[in-house]
Amino acid sequence: MLYQRFLQKEIQHALNYFPSILITGARQSGKSTLAMSLCENYITLDDITVLSRAKEDPLLFISGLKRPVVIDEIQKSPELLSAVKIAIDQKRNAGEFILTGSANVMDFKHVSDTLAGRIALFELSPLSLGEVSHSKTLFLETLFSDDFSPQRAPSMDEFSLMKRILDGMYPTMLSLEEQKMKYLWLSSYIATYIERDVRDIENIRNIDKFAKLIHLLASRSANMINKADLSIASALDVKTLDNHLNLLALVYQIKRVRPYYANIGKRFVKSEKLFFTDTGILNFLLGIQTVDQLLASSFIGSIFETFVFNELCKQQSFLTDTTQIYYYRTLDKKEIDFIIERNGKIVAIEVKFAKNVSKSDFKHIIDLQHSSDAFHRGIVVYMGEHPLAFGENLWAVPFTMMF
Repeated sequence: MLYQRFLQKEIQHALNYFPSILITGARQSGKSTLAMSLCENYITLDDITVLSRAKEDPLLFISGLKRPVVIDEIQKSPELLSAVKIAIDQKRNAGEFILTGSANVMDFKHVSDTLAGRIALFELSPLSLGEVSHSKTLFLETLFSDDFSPQRAPSMDEFSLMKRILDGMYPTMLSLEEQKMKYLWLSSYIATYIERDVRDIENIRNIDKFAKLIHLLASRSANMINKADLSIASALDVKTLDNHLNLLALVYQIKRVRPYYANIGKRFVKSEKLFFTDTGILNFLLGIQTVDQLLASSFIGSIFETFVFNELCKQQSFLTDTTQIYYYRTLDKKEIDFIIERNGKIVAIEVKFAKNVSKSDFKHIIDLQHSSDAFHRGIVVYMGEHPLAFGENLWAVPFTMMF
């Protein structure tokens, strides 16, 4: 089944102004499908023959292409970007090159400035719940409205919801029905795509230790990164550990969230928080294969928080203004799962995998409310059905309202 992607209109609009666009994101997130819907002329650098020609003479390769053109998996030959720049500067027309990449090629060494002023950047995540349910409302936008007054959430039976969290949001996982096929796809994804894409970027000496690190990180999703602990557990020195974490972020398998800092008379932790970018991959790494196993898992709270985080990130990418996601933790252990900052205002979000909420769940949000002039609203996302007011600008919000 093909889903309408929220980014498609923004990308189509950008094609009217920019000579090139770059759509990045994890393998199998739908980049190629989206790119081919924008342009019929398509080549992929996954084709060994095409890749060989591109690397042999980038200028000749680019000059011989019929435009507009989609060049898929550009990270396999980043030297092509210089040739694209030369082609653009010779005759600057909008919408000439649609590039896709399964790694954040703009973070590669000596690449970031290559197409400055000539390229529009878009990150395509796996499907959002809003895209699957054809919702036209963005939860993040409603949170910052002045007249926020949530109504009863749309209904979705618990089993269906937990299946979404179990399987994750890659398009293929939503189309597969047999659990055996889902297991096969996930195992192949990790072995083929993650490990291969990482090796394309950098030669990893010990792939076994790298694989062990991925599994260790799975048990730490939605938690602060303790590099000393990870270094010991993975038998990797801190420099190599940092390198591996950067590689996993480059291929969009993890995201790191910075702590929120504010001049409110408090001392904050400095460590980043780590999240996997899809709960299907996360559950597979944790050995969770059924809804019953998911509900019984000691990791259910972290998995639910990871799912909510990913939905927030996807909605963040659909917004046209600067919206940032942080987490909050003071040295005296006052913690809030997410701080969303937008236009000088902040919304605090706590995530609770439970069907009941009490005032005590807001205690750290209330402390922030009293400390920060930027505070706009505090939310506890929970598994119940009814939005509940707990004070001025304090709400318990059912998870299904996010989409």
